[in-house]
Amino acid sequence: MRVSPQKARLVLELIKGKRAEDALNTLTFTKKRVAATVEKLLRSAIENANYLSSEKGADVDVDSLYVKSAIANDGPRMKRIRPAPMGRAFHYVRRIAHIELVLAERGKDKDREALVTTAGENTAGAKAPVKRKAPAKKKAIGKKKAVAK
Repeated sequence: MRVSPQKARLVLELIKGKRAEDALNTLTFTKKRVAATVEKLLRSAIENANYLSSEKGADVDVDSLYVKSAIANDGPRMKRIRPAPMGRAFHYVRRIAHIELVLAERGKDKDREALVTTAGENTAGAKAPVKRKAPAKKKAIGKKKAVAK
């Protein structure tokens, strides 16, 4: 999204933890430019959950979805130059935000959570952390030999 992440976070903080339906209502009446894009993203995530429940056979109740997390990270920056008086140039940066929404199902059983993500990976099928080897030990530094002049 062509908006700074700081501005996107202002809108995302409004919908974190809310039911999906309440979040849609909040975004509809928010007077920020980024709210329309976040609303479109939220609708897409709800439709993804609906698709999972109808086509893929996953047990997802669309009415009990809530916004588990909403994140806006920095994207690539576009550096631009604007003409200035006396042949000079002003440099400025156009920021881009990567927005990620995660919906989860709030149900009777807290152990069971179906996650639906948009603009990110499906966190339900995340891999286990990989064990790494310990770093190699540094070699001992020998004494330097005296050089005759």
